[in-house]
Amino acid sequence: MIIGASGSGKSVMMKSIVGLLKPDEGEVLFDGKNFHEADYWEVKRIRQNIGMLFQNSALFDSLNVNENIAFPIRMFTDWTPAEITQRVNFCLERVNLVGAGHLYPSEISGGMMKRVGIARAIALNPKYLFVDEPNSGLDPLTASVIDKLIQEITYEYNMTTVVVSHDMNSVMNIGDHIMFLHKGHKEWEGSNKEILRPTSEALERFVFVSDLIRRDL
Repeated sequence: MIIGASGSGKSVMMKSIVGLLKPDEGEVLFDGKNFHEADYWEVKRIRQNIGMLFQNSALFDSLNVNENIAFPIRMFTDWTPAEITQRVNFCLERVNLVGAGHLYPSEISGGMMKRVGIARAIALNPKYLFVDEPNSGLDPLTASVIDKLIQEITYEYNMTTVVVSHDMNSVMNIGDHIMFLHKGHKEWEGSNKEILRPTSEALERFVFVSDLIRRDL
């Protein structure tokens, strides 16, 4: 889990990791291979192993839920219509949205949109799942449901999941390994237990900005 990044900075970082942007310097390595130096076919292979949940879900307004989930399958595979339908139904069931496939994004709640985004992200059964601010715009109860779903899917499908978040509840509940970014640089790295005893002044301000997190935890 990555916390503390500025709004624009973490967005650029996430988009660079998944290949939507090319960094000015540095490398993005998947299985030891530089993503941004790979040829067309290698890039396609890597992208088939990447799932992405965007902060605003980024669903296509003109497509219904079924079509949104099927989009990456149609883009990256030659599956038959029957196979696509079977996988879409499976993903809908996994995020508890059975029967919602005919609805359009404008007809569903913010929490449902997040779940559709998760279903689309796992449609190709990826090795890597990238999640940008999953709780943005959600009430605390719905945010907890989304956190739990992401955690369950991560372990169930043995994925590497990277979550960018400013939400300390998420950090404490689902963050196994945490990296704190400050002014574009890695300031701290450790577990969700170690983060309660920060060695960085910037991290201490970030962690204890809320009175709900006590120093004696």
